[in-house]
Amino acid sequence: MTLLLFYTAALIAVLATVLTITRTNIAHALLYLVVSLLSIAVIFYIIGAPLAGALEVIVYAGAIMVLFVFVIMMLNAGKKSEDQEKAWLSSTSWKGPSLLCFILLVELLTLFDEGISGTVTTQISAKEVGILLYGPYLLAVELASMLLLAGLVGAYHLGRDEQVSEEDSP
Repeated sequence: MTLLLFYTAALIAVLATVLTITRTNIAHALLYLVVSLLSIAVIFYIIGAPLAGALEVIVYAGAIMVLFVFVIMMLNAGKKSEDQEKAWLSSTSWKGPSLLCFILLVELLTLFDEGISGTVTTQISAKEVGILLYGPYLLAVELASMLLLAGLVGAYHLGRDEQVSEEDSP
């Protein structure tokens, strides 16, 4: 049963990630990215790392997504952008992510009902996670944070309006 739940969560993660990449609408892409991050958190819980799952939800699905939403708001282009945002967040845009999140919720409720936690591998303590993250994987953690920062700066640069200075105008 646990393997079925694991593969279902993995399928949702892959599907949501592909939908994130293929969406031309930034709001829809962010919705699917949140679903992808939530499914990864469920996978962490299933494999016996509830702390990593909780950190996935708090840090990535929470804080980083709020940061991305603020960047989108910062790039607001006025009334035209406001009308476009209302169209993006119509009820039809929430159907796909809501369905995938509902499947993940059913999985978690099934895990809690059966008392399954960490049956695939052994439990990992918070101390072990900290030792690994800031021991041999310190460089990987720092590179990931720099990659996120570079993505944020790149998104801001690509989305900003070009200002014409007085020196450049004829």
